Amino acid sequence: MINTFRKTRNSLLTENRIGKYLSYAIGEIILVVLGILIALQINNYNDARKERQKELGYLKNIKSDLIANNLEMQKYMDERAAYIEYATTILSYFEGKKVVNWDAFNKQTIAIYSWRRFYPINNTFTELNNSGNFEILSNDSIKTMLLDLDSFNKIAKAEEDHFRFDSETLIYERVYSLMDLYPILQKAEGKEDDKLWIAAYAPFFKDRKLKNGFLMVQVEFSIMNQQLKDMKALSEKLIAIIGREMKKQ
Repeated sequence: MINTFRKTRNSLLTENRIGKYLSYAIGEIILVVLGILIALQINNYNDARKERQKELGYLKNIKSDLIANNLEMQKYMDERAAYIEYATTILSYFEGKKVVNWDAFNKQTIAIYSWRRFYPINNTFTELNNSGNFEILSNDSIKTMLLDLDSFNKIAKAEEDHFRFDSETLIYERVYSLMDLYPILQKAEGKEDDKLWIAAYAPFFKDRKLKNGFLMVQVEFSIMNQQLKDMKALSEKLIAIIGREMKKQ
């Protein structure tokens, strides 16, 4: 092709056909420029396609994280709802209701003592931020909702910190001071001595701080569960948006 262009130019010059030569040269330049532009367009298209595939990979992983996170949040909500019920029962004992099953009572108190913090599954979001690739996400709604979800997680952490302080001050510290924990951690094995248990727990049910501690279980776990509920609802909306975005070409 190049040799053909060269021969044509030489022929026109030899024949002293300057006008046609200039027209041909301009046409040749235009063809070269068009070729360059087409090559750039193809290159840009390939780059955009690769970038889109990379974005789709991130979206797929974010969606997987969100689905797993929602399942985990539901487990925590169910667990914490049980803690609220346990605290309600325990508070009734502070008000004078008789404990009829000390083994069940011990299991309820131990469950509350053993509460767990919620740690979100957000590996892909963290990787996007740490790698500087967050801007690869082209859908502004997805980016905004991811940032909102991260903010909600931080607020939930603050509430957990609040309850941690209350539980240490009002429950753990008081229980360690008032109670012999050894029998509490042992299995009842079907043998219960009501008089023994009533005597052991007499200081427990007379302690105002402990009572307030279990009241805080009711209040603060209700708050934490509402936070998880709101986060789960936002996650479900985000999953739906990501699903629609992944279907785009």
